[in-house]
Amino acid sequence: MGLELYLDLLSQPCRALYIFARSNNIPFEFKRVQLMKGQHKTEEFRKVNVLMKVPALRDGSFTLAESIAILLYLAQKFKTPDHWYPSDLQKRARVDEYLSWQHANIRAKGSKVFLMKVLLPVLTGQPLSAEKLEFLIEDLSVVLKQFEEKFLQDKPFIAGSEISLADLVALVELMQPVGAGYNLFEERPKLAEWRRRVEEAVGKELFQEAHEGIMNIKNLTADQFAPEMLEGFKQQLLKQV
Repeated sequence: MGLELYLDLLSQPCRALYIFARSNNIPFEFKRVQLMKGQHKTEEFRKVNVLMKVPALRDGSFTLAESIAILLYLAQKFKTPDHWYPSDLQKRARVDEYLSWQHANIRAKGSKVFLMKVLLPVLTGQPLSAEKLEFLIEDLSVVLKQFEEKFLQDKPFIAGSEISLADLVALVELMQPVGAGYNLFEERPKLAEWRRRVEEAVGKELFQEAHEGIMNIKNLTADQFAPEMLEGFKQQLLKQV
């Protein structure tokens, strides 16, 4: 049995894994797990990841959850070019620093804009008020400013002159609010240039392929969700309003 990656490309961490594996010619079998259909809740998937979340990896009899752990596993197992996860101690520390920070900042704030701008109105019929949406965008703007000033600074990439796992993880997260219709790059030229460099480094065509679903997410309708998933998603969203 070869390497299997269980992914839903509507998920930011899944896209990071997909792009990383493809851009490094890592051989894998793409096991699509549709979150909206509840395919992560099946007993079959539970055997791969008892946490019932994507992404997940199966490599022979070995299974692994959590996107960062999987990225590091792939980088080291397949000996990908050093710039992805540098051997230089200080450059690697810069990558680790961003990966440690991003969960509660870029990921949390960007995901909230996406959920409230796209999923809330689709699943509840209750669009978020303009005032509340503006508050969420202001929250996201704070961490974007921190990202530019602390992590990117005046460097081409987070760890220096070459792309790393940190850049890829960062950009797929920022594409989530973009897919929701909030173009956060429009008034941030430094961020826009960094985005261009990251896309070129992994291949624009591959990047666009991985993001095709999320860039068309505005066409989402409630009937695309499995009935048993619909109510659960709806209640989760209402708790956050």
